[in-house]
Amino acid sequence: MQPGFFYERSWQLPAARVGLSGMRQLRFPSDLDHGRFLARYWQKQPLLMPGAWPGFQSPISPEELAGLACEDGVESRLVMERGGSHPWELRLGPFSEGDFSTLPKDGWTLLVQDVDKHLPQLAAVLEPFRFVPDWRIDDLMVSYAPPGGSVGPHLDAYDVFLLQARGRRRWRIAHDGFDPEDCIDGIDLRILQHFTPQQEWELAPGDILYLPPGVAHHGVAIDDCMTFSIGFRAPRQYDLVHAWLEDALAGTDRSRRYSDPGLQPREGPGLIDARALGKMRDLVRTRIDSSDAAMNRWLGRFLTEPKEHLQVAPRERQLSTGAFLQRWRQHGAVQCCSACRWAYADETGGGRVLFVDGTEHPLPPSLAPLAGLLCDDRRVPVDNSTAQQPPAVGLLCELYNRGCLDFGDYE
Repeated sequence: MQPGFFYERSWQLPAARVGLSGMRQLRFPSDLDHGRFLARYWQKQPLLMPGAWPGFQSPISPEELAGLACEDGVESRLVMERGGSHPWELRLGPFSEGDFSTLPKDGWTLLVQDVDKHLPQLAAVLEPFRFVPDWRIDDLMVSYAPPGGSVGPHLDAYDVFLLQARGRRRWRIAHDGFDPEDCIDGIDLRILQHFTPQQEWELAPGDILYLPPGVAHHGVAIDDCMTFSIGFRAPRQYDLVHAWLEDALAGTDRSRRYSDPGLQPREGPGLIDARALGKMRDLVRTRIDSSDAAMNRWLGRFLTEPKEHLQVAPRERQLSTGAFLQRWRQHGAVQCCSACRWAYADETGGGRVLFVDGTEHPLPPSLAPLAGLLCDDRRVPVDNSTAQQPPAVGLLCELYNRGCLDFGDYE
């Protein structure tokens, strides 16, 4: 990355540049299918997959990645092992052209989160990993480092596939022999103070390393190096409970109080009697419905809630249902926006609930297949009989106007 570079990003990367034609060629070792991978390795032990993506070429250059890191609303970081105000300095974006032109030749790493949501074409990189449920997939993070660049030995609380996209990177890992809390004091990052590697590999473009949670790892760029990290969500119990209670409190009537107009005199003034306890339990339970059905719907909303800075904006030009249907017929299909989070859950009676970016849309049995088209196929053809039902067209139009669907032209 030369000093003084800059670029004007195009949301439509030329097809020849995208370099993802071999997407479906992603392969596990010949004796390992998805089921065996999940049984043997997922959340259990690391797996190196050399040549897993034959002929892979990074669809984004280091200069384009740096340009993306200069934009508002893009989560980016620079880790300065050397050349900063102190060792392992963490700098947060958005950055400027000047920030990059003054970087040293080595000793730093640029990391950009949610690249799949900012550059829709790169969402294709996630496609081969969808044998893990979509709600578990978090994002595609892309990092660039000059020779020697690193973010230090550390461990993550989530699963990750590390796809080497450009150059070579040496990975060292350790399963044990370290204290997760024994980190270097006085720096911005949680870097392990004592790390003794037990395995080591050198990855070239197309190689993939899978790491389960809790495995310490240290990657160092051998030459100009880009790594694509496919990370997975793992909600903490604390976060689930906290969000559940926050949601319950948000809809609580603050003026409503306990009342006992039928109070009767009694002996034992220190007693909280059964009637009072029951009334207060009811006060709480009216806001905390812990039935499976209510909890399932809340979880669907919670698990598809986007990060605040990644919420899609409603379209400036809202379409009527008729105008939407006309455009749908012209294009032949409508596609899901990669920046949105999609999921669905089955309900009793054959219906389903569609979840899109933290909102729920109950579907009766007659419309239940629509959820699979949207969430599994990510595409709804206009000649689909389920999608042509008036309630389905109305829902698709609503999602289009919200910015969650498009016709493939990234309007």
